[in-house]
Amino acid sequence: MIIDSQIHAYEANTPKRPWRTVPNWPPSATGDEMVAAMDKVGVDGAIFISSFSMYGYDSSYALEVQRAHPGKFGLVKPVDPEDPAVEDVVAGWKNSPGGVGIRALMKTDSPHRAGHPGLDRMLRAAARHSLPVNILCWGNLEAGAALIDRHPETRFILDHLGILQPHEPAARAAEPWADLPKVLELAKRPNLVIKVSGACTLSQKTYPFPDIWDPLARVSMHGVSSAASGVLTGRVRLPSSTTSRRWSPSA
Repeated sequence: MIIDSQIHAYEANTPKRPWRTVPNWPPSATGDEMVAAMDKVGVDGAIFISSFSMYGYDSSYALEVQRAHPGKFGLVKPVDPEDPAVEDVVAGWKNSPGGVGIRALMKTDSPHRAGHPGLDRMLRAAARHSLPVNILCWGNLEAGAALIDRHPETRFILDHLGILQPHEPAARAAEPWADLPKVLELAKRPNLVIKVSGACTLSQKTYPFPDIWDPLARVSMHGVSSAASGVLTGRVRLPSSTTSRRWSPSA
C-alpha cells in the first residue's frame, strides 16, 4: 500500500471559497482531481493537510473532500492558538471523519513561540486526544526545537524535512541543505518524526534529482537508527514507535 505523506487539495479561487493568498500553484487541485491523479500512479491514500496559505484555519474544504471520498484521506487541520476555544477545536477535530492530526505554524513570520499560552493549551490537548502535531518551522528550527522540548508528551511531525523549500527555482538557496545538521540533531528527540516531502524542490538537477538522495539517505538512516525516532517519506511510512495514531485508507 502506498500512502503519500502530504498533499494539498483546493478549489479554484472563487468568491464561494476565496484564497487568502495566491501562490504559484495550479489554478485548482480539487479532491476529485487529486484522487484521479493518485489513481493514475497507484497511490492508495494520502495525508491531506488543509492549505493555510489558501484557507487559513478553515478546514471545511478538506472535510468536504473527505465526505466525497471517504477513507481516501487522513486530514490535518491548522489550528489557531489564539482561539479561546482551542482545546475544544482540537477535541472536535479528533472526532471529525478522517481527522488524524493538527498543524502548528512556526515559521520566521509566524507570531507564536514556545510559551504562548494558547499554543501550550493546543499542544496539551493534542497529547490528551492522541493527535500528532505537524510542525512547520523551516528557517526557524531553534524555535521549533524549543516547542518540541517544552511538550515531551506531544508527538510531533517535522514538516518538509524542516528545510526551507522554495516556490520558485530562482529562490533556491545556494546551499539548500545547510540546515541538515540541525535537522539531524532535532531528530534525536523521542517525540519527533521527520516528514520527507517536497525534497525535489531542493534539487539543482532535473528528474530523477540525483543530488537529493545522499542527504535524504542521511535523514533516513539517522531517523531509523535513533532510539525512538522515525521518518515519514513522500510515499511510504517507515515504521517507528513514536508515530501518530494509525491510519490507512478504507478498502
